[in-house]
Amino acid sequence: MSFSAFLAFPGQGSQHLSMLSAGGISDIALSKEFSYALECCSDLISHDAFKLIEEGPEELINQTSITQPLLVLCSYLHFNKLINSINIAPTYLAGHSLGEYSALVAGNSITIIEALKLVRKRGELMELAPNGSMSAIMGLEQDIIAEICASVSHGPDSHVQCANLNSPMQTVISGHDDAVERAQVLCTSKGAKRSIKLKVSIASHSMLMQNASNEFQQSLNDIQFKMPDTKIIHNVSVDSVSLPQDIPPLLVSQLHSPVRWVETCNFIATKNLPIIECGPGKVLSGLFKANKLENYFSSSDIEFYEKINNYG
Repeated sequence: MSFSAFLAFPGQGSQHLSMLSAGGISDIALSKEFSYALECCSDLISHDAFKLIEEGPEELINQTSITQPLLVLCSYLHFNKLINSINIAPTYLAGHSLGEYSALVAGNSITIIEALKLVRKRGELMELAPNGSMSAIMGLEQDIIAEICASVSHGPDSHVQCANLNSPMQTVISGHDDAVERAQVLCTSKGAKRSIKLKVSIASHSMLMQNASNEFQQSLNDIQFKMPDTKIIHNVSVDSVSLPQDIPPLLVSQLHSPVRWVETCNFIATKNLPIIECGPGKVLSGLFKANKLENYFSSSDIEFYEKINNYG
């Protein structure tokens, strides 16, 4: 008898050195059944993906146009190990930003090859976008942060906005360097416990990605999306689609719109299902905790299969 679960796939920031061996997915990556995906990823990034993940250099793993296909590949392998190891029936899928592509593959809306090609292009376009920065604001309500961002934005050349609505007390802001810095100072003066500048030069989920999202539309036009066989809760709408043609516009909007993760967690809470973070790292597990969710597991946990079997 299978048990139901809510599967969530991580986004950029969850990548790390040795995420194949550390995640226990080296064997599946090199197996005859899945080596084609590894080879496709290697071709797309012009590097031996297995060697790069396991040996580095780390700065290359953290390069957006390389990070994105590597993460989607690893999450795909985690997912296949999961469904081939235990009798699980995912009821809902979601992904944090980039993780939405892993969810689309898991829901059989697109193939892993299509996803890898899409996210490689997505990453390249993001790298071509105007330089900006991002900062995590801790300990201040999102409404106050949004007001501050609006007050310090001085038009299209000096803009900052809420980008990742991660938990009630963690919001990532994104935009032009000067506007982000002004917002950081004001957030601190309004009572934020901390503001942490992220090590990125890309302003994800902000208006600086508008041109990238418009160009990305062309790549999406080349893909024939299928209706997912499992409901996917999308970042932009916090809802599932009724028709497959509704998916591409959500992926276009996602590039310059906030990741509504607090609302996604609120939705998850209503379903009373075990939650599985399916992919490298435990970033989402931290966010589940911050959103006061329970019964969450990480497929990267060395004791994951023991824990999930005991739960199921």
